[in-house]
Amino acid sequence: MTASPVAVVDLDLPGPRISRHLYGHFAEHLGRCIYEGFWVGEDSEIENVEGIRADVVEALRALKIPNLRWPGGCFADEYHWMDGIGPREQRPRMVNTHWGDVVENNHFGTHEFMRLCELLDTEPYISANVGSGTVRETSEWVEYLTRGGEAPMSELRRRNGRQDPWQVKFLGIGNEPWGCGGGMSAEQYVALARQHATYARNHGQNKLCRIAAGAADDDYGWTETLMKHVTRGLGDTSPQDIYQAISFHYYTFAGTWADKGKAADFTREEHWTTMRKAQRVREIIAGHCAVMDAYDPTRKVGLALDEWGTWWNVEEGTNPGFLHQQNTMRDALVAAVHFEAFHDYAERLRLANIAQTVNVLQAMVLTDGPQLVLTPSYHVFEMSTGHHDAQRLDVRFAPGQEPVREVDGETINTLSLTASTKDDQLTLTAANLDPDAAQQVTVSLRGRTIGQLQGRILTAGDVADHNSAEAPERVAPQPYRHAQLQHTPAGQQLTLQLPPASYLSLTGDLHDHLQPQA
Repeated sequence: MTASPVAVVDLDLPGPRISRHLYGHFAEHLGRCIYEGFWVGEDSEIENVEGIRADVVEALRALKIPNLRWPGGCFADEYHWMDGIGPREQRPRMVNTHWGDVVENNHFGTHEFMRLCELLDTEPYISANVGSGTVRETSEWVEYLTRGGEAPMSELRRRNGRQDPWQVKFLGIGNEPWGCGGGMSAEQYVALARQHATYARNHGQNKLCRIAAGAADDDYGWTETLMKHVTRGLGDTSPQDIYQAISFHYYTFAGTWADKGKAADFTREEHWTTMRKAQRVREIIAGHCAVMDAYDPTRKVGLALDEWGTWWNVEEGTNPGFLHQQNTMRDALVAAVHFEAFHDYAERLRLANIAQTVNVLQAMVLTDGPQLVLTPSYHVFEMSTGHHDAQRLDVRFAPGQEPVREVDGETINTLSLTASTKDDQLTLTAANLDPDAAQQVTVSLRGRTIGQLQGRILTAGDVADHNSAEAPERVAPQPYRHAQLQHTPAGQQLTLQLPPASYLSLTGDLHDHLQPQA
């Protein structure tokens, strides 16, 4: 057991709100995410609701998914939405050139996706086609989705079985335009983005948050170009934001883009390199925030990390274009590292989307025919729902006490710790990133008192452990009964014992200090 570091949390000084949308998800037409994942069809022997797989919906509802991004990803910029409406047997087929070069039948389209969002009780995040689509296509899709009355697209929607418009909050203006979304320069893209965003109208009571497709990793120049053009003049009126948020993408892997490393067969050195690269997301968020602050000091425009997660070499014997990978305790720890960074930049970071929800990359659930397996990443998301829309509580370590180690010539943290408060309840989550050594941490709680604690812990025999159909609960949350809470002159002191490679979630009611009796 290493020496116990000390962290301080002022319970009476809540900070910015942690948007629930930082815990968003992503469903692309990629591999078996949509077909065989979410969609099995109404004639399937697998239980379904109007073709949507029932056990997947049931599992995901426990995550309280705040938003779901669709149809891509790279797929979005070759997807023409009108091919996915109307009677399914009459819909044209298309080739998914990005992901496996497979032909799909467009049976899962706008109506099916919006029904999925209703079943999940989540906000749809629609990605418009900028790479190969038209401004008119974007405009008419928004009208089809959100406009009532007698408009042409409203009438078309009614003929296809939906009387009332849907509510759509998030609209992505393309995806990765510097790469699969068109191979554009930032200047080329921003001109198109302004056109698409201009004609993506707010209809009736529906108000869009238009999200400009942003940078890869730390391309801060791309963000600066977007920020230079974020507003337009409206004659004698005040300038108006043409888009309300800017995105970027960042993936974590141990190796290189050509050889990312294996998902479940890795060395301790590869584990620590993965933790180092995961923690780099904090630096990259800070860099984009700094650029945006220079142009938007009041932080009207949001930052969105709408693709993140681990990306490993595909599992042997699977289609390399389907991006199917196993999901271990290491992936869960990567998620924990990201959550802490998201909370710390909640003033600017408004939305994030794990890639992806089912059967692809860092998935929440894996399906194989009628079987469904919950991954370690699923459990970390479920254990963190107390942070949704809560107010951040700053966590600070005493000087020189933050647990660190050297990895690849850099200093990284070996412990992730974050806290929040909502409705007089504390949520505290902690991750021990060390795969071999337990850690103890002491948290000094000040300003308010906490009542009885309830906790669960996710851990494994080894950081490479994962769940399977044969062992579906090898990595699953267990009750945690090792929290030691003591009163001190300064408040309360919480001592936590964290096993190797573990994630802890604690909750407890907060109370004001009792007034001394006269």
